[in-house]
Amino acid sequence: MGAATRYSDDLDGRAALCLDVIRSAGALVLDAFRSEPASISMKGPQDFLTETDAASEIHIRSAIAQAFPEDGFFGEEGGGEIRDRVWVVDPIDGTANFARRIPHFCISIGYLEGGVTQLGAIYNPALDELHFARAGAGATRNGKPIFCSPVRRFDAASIEMGWSTRIANDAYLGVTGRLLDLGANVRRGASGALGLAYVADGRSDGYVELHMNAWDCVPGLLIVSEAGGRVCPYLELGSLREGGAVLAAAPGIAEGVSEAVGIRLALRSGEVAETQAA
Repeated sequence: MGAATRYSDDLDGRAALCLDVIRSAGALVLDAFRSEPASISMKGPQDFLTETDAASEIHIRSAIAQAFPEDGFFGEEGGGEIRDRVWVVDPIDGTANFARRIPHFCISIGYLEGGVTQLGAIYNPALDELHFARAGAGATRNGKPIFCSPVRRFDAASIEMGWSTRIANDAYLGVTGRLLDLGANVRRGASGALGLAYVADGRSDGYVELHMNAWDCVPGLLIVSEAGGRVCPYLELGSLREGGAVLAAAPGIAEGVSEAVGIRLALRSGEVAETQAA
């Protein structure tokens, strides 16, 4: 991604920038991952920070500001301003894995216009896997179409559960227990953004978290939806700034997961039409 690169001031241009900058940030993060371990600090309980998180966010923020100076930017490390056109960015999701030299981490970038997610990208540079979606255009991994799992039985389903210190442990244990009672396998990979990406490409059948920040989930929710999955109405349940509950699942088990965890699903287009008709 050269300094002289120019992007058209439309969604095509922003999609091109998104793909370019997530890969260039990925190269920066991967170089640090392969180097000697950097110093690690703590932002809170089980909330890790490395110098690479800040470097990655500065890189992404600078590229967006240069190409689209009027766009808002809201990042995990530096915050920012939420505007009608806004980018939400996690420079490294799965920092605890990154810090421990576990190659399960990613960069997560989303772009919204008028409160509607238009672009979502999740890139794991350690595996060179880039999940991407544009609203209405389907989802891909490294340029090839992806689709959610066809699973319909809970005793064949594998669901990832993330958690946040904002929610009491008892709530998480209760939800986990209900999913186990359904017969599902429940696991945790410690990167919510990758957890959503894996629902989109069928490697997982669902992802649940009772509170998730926007930069971790807005891109992935679009990718899952474009891959044929069911997702919660995140910006109705919460907000970009404050976060909210997250549910994404393969269509065959989504209703059952929703009932078990107490997070409602977004209405499908046919259901909206029926409600309006009534």
